[in-house]
Amino acid sequence: MKNKGKYYITTAIAYTSGKPHIGNSYEIVLADSIARFKRKDGYDVFFQTGTDEHGQKIELKAEEAGITPKEFVDNVAGTIRGLWDLMDTSYDKFIRTTDDYHEKQVQKIFKRLYDQGDIYKGAYEGMYCTPCESFWTESQLVDGKCPDCGREVKPAKEEAYFFRMSKYADKLIEHINTHPEFIQPVSRKNEMMNNFLLPGLQDLCVSRTSFKWGIPVTFDEKHVVYVWLDALTNYITGIGYDCDGNSSEQYKKYWPADLHLIGKDIIRFHTIYWPIFLMALGEPLPKQVFGHPWLLQGDGKMSKSKGNVIYADDLVKFFGVDAVRYFVLHEMPFENDGVISWELMVERMNSDLANTLGNLVNRTISMSNKYFDGIVSDKGVTAEVDADLKAVVTGTYDKVESKMDELRVADALTEIFTLFKRCNKYIDETEPWVLAKDEAKKDRLATVLYNLVESIVIGASLLEPFMPKTAEKIVAQLNTSLREFDTLKEFGGYASGTRVTDKPEILFARLDVKEVVEKAEAMFAERRAAAEVSEPKQDENVIDIEAKPEITFDDFDKMQFQVGEIIACEEVPKSKKLLCSQVKIGSQVKQIVSGIKQHYSAKEMVGKKVMVLVNLKPAKLAGVLSEGMLLCAEDADGNLALLTPEKDMPAGAEIC
Repeated sequence: MKNKGKYYITTAIAYTSGKPHIGNSYEIVLADSIARFKRKDGYDVFFQTGTDEHGQKIELKAEEAGITPKEFVDNVAGTIRGLWDLMDTSYDKFIRTTDDYHEKQVQKIFKRLYDQGDIYKGAYEGMYCTPCESFWTESQLVDGKCPDCGREVKPAKEEAYFFRMSKYADKLIEHINTHPEFIQPVSRKNEMMNNFLLPGLQDLCVSRTSFKWGIPVTFDEKHVVYVWLDALTNYITGIGYDCDGNSSEQYKKYWPADLHLIGKDIIRFHTIYWPIFLMALGEPLPKQVFGHPWLLQGDGKMSKSKGNVIYADDLVKFFGVDAVRYFVLHEMPFENDGVISWELMVERMNSDLANTLGNLVNRTISMSNKYFDGIVSDKGVTAEVDADLKAVVTGTYDKVESKMDELRVADALTEIFTLFKRCNKYIDETEPWVLAKDEAKKDRLATVLYNLVESIVIGASLLEPFMPKTAEKIVAQLNTSLREFDTLKEFGGYASGTRVTDKPEILFARLDVKEVVEKAEAMFAERRAAAEVSEPKQDENVIDIEAKPEITFDDFDKMQFQVGEIIACEEVPKSKKLLCSQVKIGSQVKQIVSGIKQHYSAKEMVGKKVMVLVNLKPAKLAGVLSEGMLLCAEDADGNLALLTPEKDMPAGAEIC
């Protein structure tokens, strides 16, 4: 394969506030498919990902967990890296913003920008969103909430350092206008230009004093570097950038980045703040920033409180790694949000993976074994239908490459599966089972099976960047190897006379959608139950009442509480609220009138064990004598509930 030059691709670094859900994991799989494709296409690829580990949100979460921020991010970073590895991603570098070399470079960058007048000291007053770690003016809020995440904001004021954004705004506008490929898709470019750049940039807050979990500013240590200046610079520090001018050979080779792959929600930071930081440092800008859409849950928003968040490892347990990779890549449009649901996953598993691909491979191998003892030979007996098959198969690489160059990964996968569908159609057209009945057509049958095997090998070779393990399994069963891309335009590379496996493996088993959904619901129920045990509900209903004066034990000791059993009950005539109960307490029976008629019927009172204040001075209510009090609880809406003993206790048992 001819070397086509370097290709440096990055993902956004994952924020270590918690475990990433499947929407976050989509990005690493998308980046991996691009990186793998570029490697096979002749590029010298460097693929970097990692974790963003500073900020107020993490400091608060660590405090809640009772551990240090470093311990907290170590745990979460390990979880994130484990997920990326589980999804079979081929990153070359996993950077953490707590790495020493990164922190030292960030400090040097901050000092340099301060010394050259790009950063100045001031004070900030505005509305602050802790989850986004962003300040907003009142006019920028949407319905009084953060315009990025929709959460509550709080007023904040603190001393801070600011970056002079306006100094570089015109230069950035010119760059965007002269480099139409810089921001993709185009809709994201228009959004940045019209909503932020053209109206005029405000200076950016680049330090904080209200928390400590960040990189200290070397010349003013009560300040820590704000998250975006810290996090964004990972793209250069991770490959050896040195602010003093001693950058590594790796940096000189790979920078500028060919592609920053990020979620559409952080496009502003990567297409405005990051290019301006680079301009101030005198470094080239990345060639392209792609703000991909979101992967949304089909049956409503994923929510930890609902216990229905889908994680990559959840899906892998149900479907396997490559099936999950296929789904998230195939279901994401280029520009619009994609949808994930258990039902859709099963549908794709059964139709695309089990039927179109798995069944094709299994049938082809099984027929080769049945008719030729597993030997696949090209006998050169062709027919008109062969030409169209070969044209589709040998033309697929160009179509896939074109789609990948445009970052239309879902469309590239569709082209590959079009190849597999054409193979299935070829089986229907040639009817090998009919050819097998005529000895004179044996060589034609052999050629048909050869054409199928060759087509499958080419398809599997193209499939490798997207479903690497599946591609390897396919060619292993065909007793061959995956091919380089520059060989895929020629038909006939499979060695005639090769024997395929005699025991074809089922690549993807069909699943029952009802069974999968039931298992998923059970998993979520178990997760919710575990969360309720381990964490108190944040929105649990509680009532605070006005406190009464303190009493002594002697005061309390004057009151006699016992368990009573209600043996009879009737409504008090002409009263809307009162019930009159006959309550057995030990060997006595007391008559007690209670205002609980709106909450209990007389009939349902009979037989209840209740808690009674026995020595309350008798009084008449609505003309009926009452010789005690039944104890009840009352909520904020006035609903009453009788207090009953947790275990069955005899009438008369003392409550103490």
